[in-house]
Amino acid sequence: MKMESSIKARKSVFTHILWRKIHKWVGLILGLQFVLWSISGAVMALLDAEKVGGHAAPAPAPAISMDETAGPVGSLGSVEAISFRQLADRPVYELTAQGETKVVDARTLEPVEIDKGLAERVAREAFGHETALVSVDRLEKANLEARGHGGPIWRLDFADEENSSSYVSATTGRPLVNRGDTWRTFDFVWMLHNMDYVNRTSFNHPLIIFVAFGTLWLAFTGFYLLFKSFRRREFNWILGRKRTR
Repeated sequence: MKMESSIKARKSVFTHILWRKIHKWVGLILGLQFVLWSISGAVMALLDAEKVGGHAAPAPAPAISMDETAGPVGSLGSVEAISFRQLADRPVYELTAQGETKVVDARTLEPVEIDKGLAERVAREAFGHETALVSVDRLEKANLEARGHGGPIWRLDFADEENSSSYVSATTGRPLVNRGDTWRTFDFVWMLHNMDYVNRTSFNHPLIIFVAFGTLWLAFTGFYLLFKSFRRREFNWILGRKRTR
Protein backbone atom coordinates (compact mmCIF):
# COMPACT_ATOMS: atom_id res chain seq x y z
CA MET A 1 0.00 0.00 0.00
CA LYS A 2 2.77 2.38 0.96
CA MET A 3 4.71 1.42 -2.18
CA GLU A 4 1.71 2.18 -4.43
CA SER A 5 1.24 5.49 -2.68
CA SER A 6 4.93 6.30 -3.17
CA ILE A 7 4.77 5.43 -6.88
CA LYS A 8 1.70 7.62 -7.36
CA ALA A 9 3.41 10.47 -5.54
CA ARG A 10 6.49 10.16 -7.75
CA LYS A 11 4.34 10.11 -10.90
CA SER A 12 2.51 13.19 -9.69
CA VAL A 13 5.77 15.02 -9.03
CA PHE A 14 7.19 13.93 -12.40
CA THR A 15 4.04 15.07 -14.23
CA HIS A 16 4.12 18.40 -12.42
CA ILE A 17 7.79 18.97 -13.30
CA LEU A 18 7.18 17.96 -16.93
CA TRP A 19 4.29 20.39 -17.28
CA ARG A 20 6.37 23.15 -15.72
CA LYS A 21 9.21 22.57 -18.18
CA ILE A 22 6.89 22.53 -21.18
CA HIS A 23 5.12 25.63 -19.89
CA LYS A 24 8.44 27.41 -19.37
CA TRP A 25 9.77 26.77 -22.88
CA VAL A 26 6.48 27.51 -24.61
CA GLY A 27 6.26 30.68 -22.54
CA LEU A 28 9.75 31.70 -23.64
CA ILE A 29 8.95 31.19 -27.33
CA LEU A 30 5.60 32.95 -27.19
CA GLY A 31 7.06 35.62 -24.93
CA LEU A 32 9.45 36.64 -27.70
CA GLN A 33 6.46 37.12 -29.99
CA PHE A 34 4.72 39.19 -27.30
CA VAL A 35 7.79 41.45 -27.23
CA LEU A 36 7.65 41.78 -31.03
CA TRP A 37 3.94 42.63 -30.85
CA SER A 38 4.62 45.34 -28.28
CA ILE A 39 7.55 46.88 -30.14
CA SER A 40 5.91 46.74 -33.57
CA GLY A 41 2.67 48.19 -32.20
CA ALA A 42 4.56 51.06 -30.57
CA VAL A 43 6.51 51.80 -33.77
CA MET A 44 3.33 51.83 -35.88
CA ALA A 45 1.69 54.20 -33.42
CA LEU A 46 4.67 56.58 -33.49
CA LEU A 47 5.13 56.77 -37.27
CA ASP A 48 3.71 59.75 -39.16
CA ALA A 49 0.47 58.50 -40.76
CA GLU A 50 0.78 60.88 -43.71
CA LYS A 51 4.29 59.70 -44.51
CA VAL A 52 3.22 56.08 -44.14
CA GLY A 53 0.60 56.76 -46.81
CA GLY A 54 3.40 57.90 -49.09
CA HIS A 55 0.95 59.78 -51.31
CA ALA A 56 -0.24 56.29 -52.25
CA ALA A 57 -3.36 57.62 -53.96
CA PRO A 58 -2.36 59.22 -57.28
CA ALA A 59 -3.68 62.62 -58.26
CA PRO A 60 -6.86 62.48 -60.37
CA ALA A 61 -6.37 62.69 -64.12
CA PRO A 62 -7.55 65.92 -65.79
CA ALA A 63 -10.96 65.89 -67.43
CA ILE A 64 -11.00 65.57 -71.22
CA SER A 65 -13.61 66.00 -73.89
CA MET A 66 -14.77 63.33 -76.29
CA ASP A 67 -14.42 65.96 -79.02
CA GLU A 68 -10.65 65.51 -78.83
CA THR A 69 -10.89 62.08 -80.41
CA ALA A 70 -10.58 61.52 -84.12
CA GLY A 71 -10.46 57.75 -84.42
CA PRO A 72 -13.82 55.97 -84.81
CA VAL A 73 -14.49 53.57 -81.95
CA GLY A 74 -16.12 51.08 -84.31
CA SER A 75 -12.82 50.43 -86.06
CA LEU A 76 -11.24 49.08 -82.88
CA GLY A 77 -12.68 45.63 -83.52
CA SER A 78 -14.22 43.27 -80.99
CA VAL A 79 -13.44 44.27 -77.41
CA GLU A 80 -14.77 43.16 -74.03
CA ALA A 81 -14.22 46.47 -72.26
CA ILE A 82 -13.19 49.96 -73.29
CA SER A 83 -12.37 53.10 -71.31
CA PHE A 84 -11.49 56.59 -72.47
CA ARG A 85 -8.98 58.59 -70.44
CA GLN A 86 -6.02 60.93 -70.48
CA LEU A 87 -2.49 59.51 -70.52
CA ALA A 88 0.11 62.25 -70.05
CA ASP A 89 -0.58 64.67 -72.93
CA ARG A 90 -2.89 62.54 -75.05
CA PRO A 91 -6.36 60.99 -74.91
CA VAL A 92 -6.29 57.20 -75.12
CA TYR A 93 -8.55 54.19 -75.31
CA GLU A 94 -7.79 51.37 -72.88
CA LEU A 95 -9.03 48.16 -74.49
CA THR A 96 -9.52 44.69 -73.03
CA ALA A 97 -10.06 41.70 -75.30
CA GLN A 98 -9.53 37.99 -74.65
CA GLY A 99 -8.02 38.72 -71.25
CA GLU A 100 -5.37 41.11 -72.60
CA THR A 101 -5.23 44.87 -72.16
CA LYS A 102 -3.66 47.44 -74.45
CA VAL A 103 -3.68 51.21 -74.86
CA VAL A 104 -4.17 53.03 -78.17
CA ASP A 105 -4.06 56.71 -79.03
CA ALA A 106 -7.66 57.90 -79.25
CA ARG A 107 -6.83 60.21 -82.18
CA THR A 108 -4.80 57.89 -84.38
CA LEU A 109 -5.81 54.47 -82.96
CA GLU A 110 -2.11 53.58 -82.94
CA PRO A 111 -0.80 51.47 -80.01
CA VAL A 112 0.86 53.48 -77.24
CA GLU A 113 4.10 52.04 -75.86
CA ILE A 114 4.51 52.62 -72.14
CA ASP A 115 8.26 53.17 -72.14
CA LYS A 116 10.35 54.47 -69.25
CA GLY A 117 10.11 58.07 -70.45
CA LEU A 118 6.32 57.99 -70.43
CA ALA A 119 6.33 56.13 -67.11
CA GLU A 120 8.49 58.88 -65.56
CA ARG A 121 6.12 61.57 -66.78
CA VAL A 122 3.11 59.70 -65.40
CA ALA A 123 4.83 59.22 -62.02
CA ARG A 124 5.82 62.89 -61.75
CA GLU A 125 2.33 64.12 -62.63
CA ALA A 126 0.52 61.62 -60.43
CA PHE A 127 2.72 61.77 -57.32
CA GLY A 128 4.16 65.29 -57.56
CA HIS A 129 7.85 64.35 -57.82
CA GLU A 130 10.20 67.29 -58.38
CA THR A 131 13.54 65.69 -57.48
CA ALA A 132 15.96 63.85 -59.75
CA LEU A 133 15.21 60.37 -61.03
CA VAL A 134 17.75 57.90 -59.63
CA SER A 135 16.87 54.69 -61.47
CA VAL A 136 14.19 52.99 -63.55
CA ASP A 137 13.54 49.25 -63.58
CA ARG A 138 10.97 47.17 -65.40
CA LEU A 139 9.51 44.42 -63.22
CA GLU A 140 7.76 41.50 -64.86
CA LYS A 141 5.67 41.01 -61.73
CA ALA A 142 4.88 43.10 -58.70
CA ASN A 143 7.28 43.08 -55.76
CA LEU A 144 6.21 43.38 -52.11
CA GLU A 145 5.96 47.16 -52.32
CA ALA A 146 3.52 46.97 -55.24
CA ARG A 147 1.72 43.83 -54.10
CA GLY A 148 -1.85 43.53 -55.22
CA HIS A 149 -1.08 44.87 -58.69
CA GLY A 150 -0.44 42.83 -61.81
CA GLY A 151 2.75 43.09 -63.84
CA PRO A 152 4.64 44.14 -65.79
CA ILE A 153 5.39 47.31 -63.83
CA TRP A 154 7.82 50.21 -64.05
CA ARG A 155 9.59 51.07 -60.81
CA LEU A 156 10.97 54.61 -60.66
CA ASP A 157 13.21 55.68 -57.76
CA PHE A 158 13.50 59.38 -56.89
CA ALA A 159 16.12 61.26 -54.85
CA ASP A 160 13.82 62.80 -52.25
CA GLU A 161 14.06 62.60 -48.46
CA GLU A 162 11.84 59.50 -48.42
CA ASN A 163 13.79 57.70 -51.17
CA SER A 164 10.45 57.30 -52.92
CA SER A 165 9.69 54.53 -55.38
CA SER A 166 6.76 55.07 -57.73
CA TYR A 167 5.13 52.21 -59.60
CA VAL A 168 3.47 52.62 -63.00
CA SER A 169 1.76 49.89 -65.00
CA ALA A 170 3.82 49.01 -68.07
CA THR A 171 0.63 47.78 -69.75
CA THR A 172 -1.82 50.62 -69.17
CA GLY A 173 0.41 53.47 -68.00
CA ARG A 174 -1.73 53.93 -64.92
CA PRO A 175 0.01 55.18 -61.75
CA LEU A 176 -0.25 52.47 -59.09
CA VAL A 177 1.39 53.34 -55.76
CA ASN A 178 4.18 55.43 -54.29
CA ARG A 179 6.32 54.05 -51.46
CA GLY A 180 8.83 55.75 -49.17
CA ASP A 181 11.14 54.84 -46.28
CA THR A 182 8.47 55.56 -43.67
CA TRP A 183 6.07 53.20 -45.42
CA ARG A 184 8.83 50.57 -45.67
CA THR A 185 9.44 50.81 -41.93
CA PHE A 186 5.72 50.48 -41.26
CA ASP A 187 5.44 47.54 -43.64
CA PHE A 188 8.30 45.72 -41.90
CA VAL A 189 6.91 46.12 -38.39
CA TRP A 190 3.44 45.28 -39.74
CA MET A 191 4.91 41.98 -40.95
CA LEU A 192 6.26 41.32 -37.44
CA HIS A 193 2.92 42.26 -35.91
CA ASN A 194 0.63 40.09 -38.02
CA MET A 195 3.27 37.33 -38.46
CA ASP A 196 2.63 37.09 -42.20
CA TYR A 197 6.23 36.76 -43.34
CA VAL A 198 5.32 35.96 -46.96
CA ASN A 199 2.60 38.32 -48.19
CA ARG A 200 2.37 40.77 -45.25
CA THR A 201 -1.38 41.13 -45.72
CA SER A 202 -3.35 38.57 -43.72
CA PHE A 203 -4.20 37.89 -40.09
CA ASN A 204 -5.90 34.63 -41.07
CA HIS A 205 -2.96 32.31 -41.60
CA PRO A 206 -1.87 29.09 -39.85
CA LEU A 207 1.07 30.57 -37.93
CA ILE A 208 -0.88 33.25 -36.08
CA ILE A 209 -3.76 30.83 -35.43
CA PHE A 210 -1.25 28.37 -33.95
CA VAL A 211 0.22 31.10 -31.73
CA ALA A 212 -3.27 32.15 -30.63
CA PHE A 213 -4.10 28.61 -29.50
CA GLY A 214 -0.64 28.36 -27.94
CA THR A 215 -1.38 31.48 -25.92
CA LEU A 216 -4.65 30.00 -24.68
CA TRP A 217 -2.85 26.79 -23.74
CA LEU A 218 -0.22 28.83 -21.92
CA ALA A 219 -2.90 30.67 -19.94
CA PHE A 220 -4.74 27.50 -18.93
CA THR A 221 -1.61 25.56 -17.99
CA GLY A 222 -0.28 28.58 -16.12
CA PHE A 223 -3.46 28.72 -14.07
CA TYR A 224 -3.26 24.97 -13.45
CA LEU A 225 0.37 25.15 -12.32
CA LEU A 226 -0.41 28.14 -10.12
CA PHE A 227 -3.26 26.25 -8.48
CA LYS A 228 -1.09 23.16 -7.97
CA SER A 229 1.65 25.24 -6.37
CA PHE A 230 -0.58 26.19 -3.42
CA ARG A 231 -0.78 24.10 -0.25
CA ARG A 232 -3.88 23.75 1.85
CA ARG A 233 -2.24 25.44 4.81
CA GLU A 234 -1.78 28.60 2.73
CA PHE A 235 -5.56 29.01 2.77
CA ASN A 236 -5.88 28.58 6.54
CA TRP A 237 -6.11 32.32 7.10
CA ILE A 238 -9.12 32.44 4.75
CA LEU A 239 -10.70 29.34 6.23
CA GLY A 240 -9.98 30.66 9.71
CA ARG A 241 -11.81 33.91 8.99
CA LYS A 242 -14.82 32.05 7.69
CA ARG A 243 -14.98 29.94 10.83
CA THR A 244 -14.99 33.00 13.10
CA ARG A 245 -17.96 34.55 11.29
